[in-house]
Amino acid sequence: MNAENRGNHQFSDADLQHLRRCVELAAEALDAGDEPFGSVLAAADGIALAEDRNRVSGGDQTRHPEFELARWAATNMSPEHRATATVYTSGEHCPMCSAAHAWVGLGRIVYVASTEQLTAWLDEMGVPAGPVRPLPVNDIAPGITVEGPVPELTDRIHALHRRFHTGE
Repeated sequence: MNAENRGNHQFSDADLQHLRRCVELAAEALDAGDEPFGSVLAAADGIALAEDRNRVSGGDQTRHPEFELARWAATNMSPEHRATATVYTSGEHCPMCSAAHAWVGLGRIVYVASTEQLTAWLDEMGVPAGPVRPLPVNDIAPGITVEGPVPELTDRIHALHRRFHTGE
């Protein structure tokens, strides 16, 4: 499956557990003054191997958790294990992170909120567009299985972004 799932997928309990952790990591990022994004890398058996949150507030805009997990996987996992791993994330990968994911050879991506949703939220809040066009993962890396959004967690991510951008 290459196309975005659009919410008609049944996510497993393990998927939801990892996604809830992504939301917690996004909240930790926000509490640290960073944009609210968090990600978990899990092996094929569902065991979490690594996690990270956004760390861009120090001035390095490449410090996205998905990018960091791709680097971690390249260093710590065999190509075979990377191909069967899953990256869970609070928001669909940006083009930079999508490319890193594909180049490293990671498996599926499961996200809470889509690029389309995030873009709409930012437009609604009057946030200026960033320097990179927001594109879905499969526009950058067409061979990756991508699943999301996850409606039961989307409101929590929306609230974190609203808090970051408007203080609400």
